[in-house]
Amino acid sequence: MRNKFDIQLHTFLRILKAYESKGSLSIFLASYFKANKQMGSGDRRTATHLLYTFFRLGKACIDLPSKERLFIAEYLCSSKPSGFLEYFRPALAIHVSEPLVYKFQRLRVLYPEFDLKHVFPFSAYLSARIEPESFFQSVFIQPDLFIHIRKGRELYIKQMLKDNNIDFYDIDSTVAGMPNSTKLDSILKGREDAYRVQDVSSQETGKYFKPVQGDSWWDCCAASGGKSLLLLDEQSDIDLVVSDSREKSLFNLDKRLRSAGYTNYSKHVLDLTKQLPDSLGKKTFDGIILDAPCTGSGTWGRSPELISQFQESQIQTFQSLQRTIAQNVVRLLKPGKPLVYITCSVFEKENEENTRFFTEHLGLKLEDQNILEGYTRKADTMYVARLIKL
Repeated sequence: MRNKFDIQLHTFLRILKAYESKGSLSIFLASYFKANKQMGSGDRRTATHLLYTFFRLGKACIDLPSKERLFIAEYLCSSKPSGFLEYFRPALAIHVSEPLVYKFQRLRVLYPEFDLKHVFPFSAYLSARIEPESFFQSVFIQPDLFIHIRKGRELYIKQMLKDNNIDFYDIDSTVAGMPNSTKLDSILKGREDAYRVQDVSSQETGKYFKPVQGDSWWDCCAASGGKSLLLLDEQSDIDLVVSDSREKSLFNLDKRLRSAGYTNYSKHVLDLTKQLPDSLGKKTFDGIILDAPCTGSGTWGRSPELISQFQESQIQTFQSLQRTIAQNVVRLLKPGKPLVYITCSVFEKENEENTRFFTEHLGLKLEDQNILEGYTRKADTMYVARLIKL
């Protein structure tokens, strides 16, 4: 009779083979578990943990068997005793509580092919403001879950978290963080008007908007409305236009904004890589938020499977896309007014290099820019720049 850890390893290898490292792991697992209902909740949790842990190894030790790479990843990602690792690799298991820097040293002795740079093999493209070693280490740490609490509801929401024994910490009065495994749906169900899940770095981009009462603003790549909500929370008395190329995203935006009590906005399905349509008329704006389509490399701590799927050529593809969109939308920005450019990327070509292009070719002046270092605080890493039209 097989040990339970042998069964867990066998299940991991079976699912990994079925996945074939294509697309979103979370979407694949939802479909896989639906088709394999014989798996209990504990089996699903263990398989999910092992798969996400495995992909945190990126492209390191790529020539080793998958199960051996899993043992290495479990060692690096575990800070508490792991029965799975104790069973398969007891020599590693006794050192799981050590800091990552010591684990790396130990691995280099046991596995000479291990190289931290191979975990995230795109270091040559990182923004200069990112400290590579700290960023690489962050790949092995599950990011936290963050919520934004609407002003006036802080005491109410935090008391509910305390009453339900949720281990949370304050970022500021309206932002709280907690373990990513926290189940908020049942605890805060029906209170979506009082809070929303939103990464802390994403929330901090709102500090660069600075809207004025009566302004006209355009969230041009609005997706599901996270940045629009930040804008309206700061100043609700504005004329807001939202757009996205995906109608489904705007449907989700509608739900989120209306749940928060915001209804005074207009929306458009737009492909901003093409000439702007007549639906916008001759409208011009006092501010434009360009939360640009990007590699998403600053969020791969939440979806580590994308590290091994990514191709370097995609960086240039996204840079060109971002420049095309910026060139089109800036035409509708009033002189003296801001374009707030945002990515969830860690690559210089998408960040500082694009900002230089905007100042040199689009008639914009850089007022401020920053890397929001999520990798030092269990959050997403983002880039934001506030540029003023001359």
